[in-house]
Amino acid sequence: MQPSIGVTLGDCAGIGPEIVDLALKSGRLSDSAEYKIIGKYPDCSLGKPTVETARAAAAALEEAVTLARRGKLDAVVTGPIHKARMYAAGFKFPGQTEFFADRCGVKNFAMCLTGGKLTVALVTTHIPLSDVSRTLKQSEIVRVGFLLVDFLRCRSKNAPRVAVAGFNPHAGESGKLGREEIEIISPAVAELKSAIRDKGPSGSDQSAIFEGPLSPDTVFHRAAEGEFDAVLCMYHDQGLIPLKLHAFHSGVNVTLGLPFPRTGPDHGTAFEIAGKGIARPDSMIAAINLAAELAQAAKCK
Repeated sequence: MQPSIGVTLGDCAGIGPEIVDLALKSGRLSDSAEYKIIGKYPDCSLGKPTVETARAAAAALEEAVTLARRGKLDAVVTGPIHKARMYAAGFKFPGQTEFFADRCGVKNFAMCLTGGKLTVALVTTHIPLSDVSRTLKQSEIVRVGFLLVDFLRCRSKNAPRVAVAGFNPHAGESGKLGREEIEIISPAVAELKSAIRDKGPSGSDQSAIFEGPLSPDTVFHRAAEGEFDAVLCMYHDQGLIPLKLHAFHSGVNVTLGLPFPRTGPDHGTAFEIAGKGIARPDSMIAAINLAAELAQAAKCK
């Protein structure tokens, strides 16, 4: 049977309904899956979000995760939401990533983004930059590193090649520009390498290659040139700035660690252009196709 992919529209006052409709009519979606719109949405004025449109977006998320947990959906693709409106409607999560993890009872999860020739996973996400250094932990780097490897293995039979980005400029310059690389990141990379060696012989489906910490100012170029399959990033913008520069219109947000694939376009509600006929569906198309790919891979296991 074909995988069933549920698609939410996000806040229906934004571009979500428009890009979903364009995606479904594009002829660019995989024919290996069937697609269903999830949720009931109120009539609204485009570009004018309300508490009602936010509540409908939240209700669609609840319906989607319930159906996925019951096995009625094989994957979920989420349209963009407006967090401030969602909070006003009682939504208690930093974002959709954390919502799905909570509803699935998953503690081991991470945010990953992929587009073009870049894939990035984030060790820390929505926290102030001033908090990253004291939040960064060896155990978290290792945890997210393994989730990233699992994601890459779903997409290729080759041993994943993961670059681990440094935290400081030039990866710390041997401690002259900071000690996070020496005290936290290098031990994490060593632990990842050791654990991979212990899991299976080189060349088996358990193999992977970790390299780092590498200078953040060159590592993304190296990944885009094909030297690495993904970059493990220490904080939010370290990963998202190069990803959005490289693949602004085709980036996909993926939640790692869930019992089913969850993807979404890597952009917001864009209320200012809703209904003007200029919203591009590329990111939504990429999100739907990735969800179908991951769901099909899961069915084939």
